[in-house]
Amino acid sequence: MDPLLCLMGMSYYPRRLDLRQDIQKKSLFLFGPRQTGKSTLLRHLFPQAPTYNLLLADVFLRLSQRPQLMREELLSQKSVSKNQPRPPVIIDEIQKLPLLLDEVHYLIEEHGFRFILTGSSARKLKRGGGNLLGGRAWTKTLFPLVTSEIPNYDLLKILNYGTLPSIYTASEPERDLAAYVGNYLQEEIQAEGLVRRIENFSRFLQTAALCNTELLNFSSVASDAAVPPRTVIEYFTILQDTLIGHLLEPFTKTKKRKAITTAKFYFFDVGVSNFLAGRKGIRPKTELFGKVLEHFLFIELKAALSYRGDPLPLSFWRSTADHEVDFLLGDTVAIEVKGTEMATEKHLHGLKALGEDLKLKRKIVVSLDPKRRRLGPIEILPLASFLEELWAGELF
Repeated sequence: MDPLLCLMGMSYYPRRLDLRQDIQKKSLFLFGPRQTGKSTLLRHLFPQAPTYNLLLADVFLRLSQRPQLMREELLSQKSVSKNQPRPPVIIDEIQKLPLLLDEVHYLIEEHGFRFILTGSSARKLKRGGGNLLGGRAWTKTLFPLVTSEIPNYDLLKILNYGTLPSIYTASEPERDLAAYVGNYLQEEIQAEGLVRRIENFSRFLQTAALCNTELLNFSSVASDAAVPPRTVIEYFTILQDTLIGHLLEPFTKTKKRKAITTAKFYFFDVGVSNFLAGRKGIRPKTELFGKVLEHFLFIELKAALSYRGDPLPLSFWRSTADHEVDFLLGDTVAIEVKGTEMATEKHLHGLKALGEDLKLKRKIVVSLDPKRRRLGPIEILPLASFLEELWAGELF
């Protein structure tokens, strides 16, 4: 695909999410956590597009007082020729003014406008009874930067500070992560009225980060965060709705070995998770390195499936006897992640156990091995080789 250039500070990154074909067919909701680069991407894809940024106080004020101003302004524009498609209209942070969606609906239906509506989540739109356009818009998600978008990516930098564009390029990423988390609590949670007591949610965030990549235990999290279990369930729902976290569901269709039914949880960015949990100086040859490497690959897999528009389910498998495989793509590709420089037979137990129950097309160990090799039917793939295959679409 041809590169889509997205400016972040002084650096340009090719983004994998290409909206130019989709917008010719439908209007779009573009969701993604703050600072993933939604607005910047759209400016570079559609530089001539009329834009309404609801984070700007003056724009918000005049449209909140008179929503029809947008319709009046757009209909006053000169018509475009039949050979030149009209650029889409961009509304940034649509969840701040859901009543604009009625105007959007009218302009789509009666005048053929196409819109790209950005936001950090659809939670407020849905709960406020907002007009979600009844199938007139597709939903897309923008993730933080992925490795195929970063030339000569620095793995240790990613595993410590994540890939939010402004933080990956920052001279003081730890300070910027602190500011990001503070802004998230203030702007995304408190300002939108998603929780009643921000101090409880703040404690919960730290506890959730400590159990990142682990099986969810709501009672344990509730005890550590000093909030009721029902509140913890609601808080995890908020993290998912605002795209700050993702559940990874278990694969349960094995017959020989009974599978557990508890999901895992992953934050959307390893840097944010590390900061909340107080993790620093992550280096190879440590247990923590392996866990963060697993988290990083989850995000890469999740983003790759999303950008391809692929409905293939991503899951994990763990038997009640503690055999485990980190990731499954559908029911044919099993992936185990190891932070070792030499994968050996001891790292294959989960894949072998799952292979006795499923006709897997590929069984893969992703490691820091310098060269790809095989241990029987199991492939040992260096991390770089695995990522190349992933983004070339060769795993699907």
